[in-house]
Amino acid sequence: MISVALLFAAIVALPRTVLVEEEQGTGDLLRLLAKPEDVFMPFQSALEVNDGNFFQFTCWGNGPPVPGHLEGSPCLWVALWVELDSAAEVADYRAFLDHYAQQQKTLGRFANTDTRMLDLMQRLDFAQVIPKNVRLQTWLAFAFLAICLFNTVGLLLAKFLRRAGEIGVRRALGASRRSVFAQCLTEAGLIGLIGGVGGWLLTLVGLWLVRRQQTPYSDLVHMDVSMFVVTFVLAVAVSLFAGALPALRASRIAPALQLKTL
Repeated sequence: MISVALLFAAIVALPRTVLVEEEQGTGDLLRLLAKPEDVFMPFQSALEVNDGNFFQFTCWGNGPPVPGHLEGSPCLWVALWVELDSAAEVADYRAFLDHYAQQQKTLGRFANTDTRMLDLMQRLDFAQVIPKNVRLQTWLAFAFLAICLFNTVGLLLAKFLRRAGEIGVRRALGASRRSVFAQCLTEAGLIGLIGGVGGWLLTLVGLWLVRRQQTPYSDLVHMDVSMFVVTFVLAVAVSLFAGALPALRASRIAPALQLKTL
């Protein structure tokens, strides 16, 4: 069963500038999606209330005979969002679109039969909702994470090896390699947790600065619960990964050699 999720044309007082700019490919679909509309109504009712005030995405032929009155005109002016629950329903709906385009071409209304059905992510990518500089910033963030990872490995290695005498005494008193490894790895995890708190605070400051910018997507920038959890999980996981090698090296310190140097 196909359920219509959204009818753009059924939104009362739909900003005409948004449709014009989206038609021109400027990616201003963000202005349409950033804030909820005040009123939604059935499609047929919207046609009656907003009669004569609709604007087309694109037209072929001679265009609408009366501007703003687009029913039956050779124009694309209504965009449907549909929810399909299975791959079979997607295939059936795509076939329906293809057959409809063929029928309209036979009737002389359509000039070609090309159809396009995009899912949500494809639609956002087609409308360029996410600017390219945001993706570049994501890659830069992972690059900085890799640099910090290597630096953390070196710092933890120096920290644990500097305590070689202390670790040697613990081993001589009966501590196992496993307990030494667990202690060092716990310290690395705590460092990651503290770093996660600091990173979370810096993220909040960064999001606040982004929301103050005059960009179309500034109102959409926020941190949800999943992002909050991922921040700490990633911080601790990366710290444990970075601390594994230094902790392993520290657990393999020979206690006899360290006791001779005390």
